[in-house]
Amino acid sequence: MRAVPHAIDPDADQAPLRSVVIMGVTGCGKTAVAHALADTLGWRMIEGDSLHPPANVALMSAGIALDDEHRWGWLDAIGAELVEAREAAASAVAACSALKRAYRDRLRGFADDMLFVYLAIDRATAAERVAGRKGHFMPASLVESQFAALEAPGQDENAIALDGTRSIADLVAQLRPFLEAARPAMGEPTPLT
Repeated sequence: MRAVPHAIDPDADQAPLRSVVIMGVTGCGKTAVAHALADTLGWRMIEGDSLHPPANVALMSAGIALDDEHRWGWLDAIGAELVEAREAAASAVAACSALKRAYRDRLRGFADDMLFVYLAIDRATAAERVAGRKGHFMPASLVESQFAALEAPGQDENAIALDGTRSIADLVAQLRPFLEAARPAMGEPTPLT
């Protein structure tokens, strides 16, 4: 499901096109934050979970963690959606776990200036949130596998880190001015407070 992008006026000063990925372990709030951010900014929303092939969904539903081979095609589908948004002159925000550096590198192959927003939470909070979800294919039994795979963004990645236990409204309020400003420089993941 995507938000409809605002029309582009070629004569108006425009913020640069953005490709942003809201990332983190299951239960960190990626989808909720990405939807709220897309709605607030008028950007396209790309829901990574909806791009998983049926075989991946079946594995996760059965409590089987995905390995790298299961994820490559899924990451490519998300990357293709981000490219499609740029080709339509629209900024986009995607919800995608992007747990490993290699996964983020794969996505960067589609937009090298991509910004990753890492929603950091603890295991107990993730487990509680996932256990409380209804109608989602990811069971709480897979939370630990997500933390086992997690490689937080490094100093050389274009990333910011936020406390994923904060409210959605608060997270969007923190991100909005940052995303509307000039492209941030690469460096240490920037914690926004």
